[in-house]
Amino acid sequence: MICLHVTDSLDPRGGGPPRTVVQLTDSLASIPDLQVILTSQVFRGGAAVASKSSRVDRRLCPSSSRLALKVGLPVRDELRRIGKLQQVSLVHSHGVWLPVNHWAASAARHLNVPLIIHPRGMLEPWAMNYKRRKKRLAMFLFQQRDLNTAKLLVATSQAEYESIRNIGLSNPVALIPNGVELAASDFGTSTAAGQRADVRTALFLSRVHEKKGLLNLMHAWGQLKPAGWRLCIAGPDEGDHLAAVLALARELNVESSVDYVGVVDGAEKSALYRNSDVFVLPTYSENFGVVVAEALAHGLPVITTKGAPWADLETYGCGWWIDIGVEPLVVALQLALSLTDEQRQAMAQRGREYVRRYNWKEIGQQTADVYRWLLGQGPTPNCVRLD
Repeated sequence: MICLHVTDSLDPRGGGPPRTVVQLTDSLASIPDLQVILTSQVFRGGAAVASKSSRVDRRLCPSSSRLALKVGLPVRDELRRIGKLQQVSLVHSHGVWLPVNHWAASAARHLNVPLIIHPRGMLEPWAMNYKRRKKRLAMFLFQQRDLNTAKLLVATSQAEYESIRNIGLSNPVALIPNGVELAASDFGTSTAAGQRADVRTALFLSRVHEKKGLLNLMHAWGQLKPAGWRLCIAGPDEGDHLAAVLALARELNVESSVDYVGVVDGAEKSALYRNSDVFVLPTYSENFGVVVAEALAHGLPVITTKGAPWADLETYGCGWWIDIGVEPLVVALQLALSLTDEQRQAMAQRGREYVRRYNWKEIGQQTADVYRWLLGQGPTPNCVRLD
C-alpha cells in the first residue's frame, strides 16, 4: 500500500501541524506493508521538521520563485512525477484552503484513488471566520468540490468532528487524536517542583498569534500582578503579534514580570517545560493542542479554554478548562498560582498518567486500519463515524 501524504509546509515554526504530520508518517512507516511518501514545500530560508524514520520517502520541493511557492507549483509538479512512477493507493492531504491542498485533491482524482482530508483545525468556527472573504472565495473556486470528493475526513477531537458536521459535510469521519512524541524520561517530575526559587514560572508555549489569546492572558496577568511569579512566553511570532502583546504588558505595567524567550525546540523546549510550574494556553480555537499534552507529560498543571478540546483536564484533575475571556483566566490563574507544592505535584502525577494514552504507535495502527477499510481490505474501524 503506497500512501501519499501532502502538506504545504514542514517548517517547525508552524507550530503543531508540521510536527504531527511528520510524527504520523513516521508511525505509519513502521508498519511493514505500508510505503509512505511525504511531499511538502520548502520555503526560502526555511527548514523542515526532521523525520526519525528512514522508511519515509520525503519529497521536499524548494523553489527560488516566491510566486511558485505561493501557488504550490513545486508540489503540483512533484505529485505529477509521483503519479507517473508510483502506483499510489491513496492521497492523505493535511490542511485545507491552500493551493497545495487543492493539488493533492486534484492528484487523487487524476489517479482515481481515495482522497483523505485532515483539516487540522482549519474548519473550526474561529478559523472559518478568520480572513472570511478569502475563504469564501476559495470555497467557491475549489475547496467545496475538494471537500465533497474526499472519501474520508479526519478529526482529531469530538469538537472538530462536530465542526465538520456543522458546516454541512456528510463524508465519513475518522476520529483519531494526535499523539505526543516523548521519551520515557520526559514523564517525570518537573525541575521546578519541590525546588522553590524566589520566582516561579507560568509558561505559554505556542505560536504568538492573535488566535492564541495572549492579549486576554496579558489583561489577566495585569489584573493579578502576582508576586513571586513571572510569565514566560515562547514560540514563533506571527504577523508581528508579539509587538502588540509586549506593548500591552508595558501599558499594564507588568513588563518586568513578562519574558519572551523566542522559538524553542527539542531539549531546550523540554527544559523550559521542566523549569516551569503552570502551563497556560488561553486560545480561541484548537482542534487538538499538542502543547497541552506535552505540558501534562512534563508534570505541569494546565489552564486552557473551551476553544480547545481538553475537558479531560477537569475530569482527571490535572488542570482547568475555562470559558474564553479575561475574567475566567483571572479566576483560574488565582487557583493555579495559589497551589501548594503538594497539590501541584498531585495534579502533575494525574496529568502524566492521563497523557500516556496519546501514543503514536497506536495512532499509526489505527490510521492504517482506516486506510485498509477505505481500500476494501478490512472492516470498518471503531473510530469511523458514518452518521
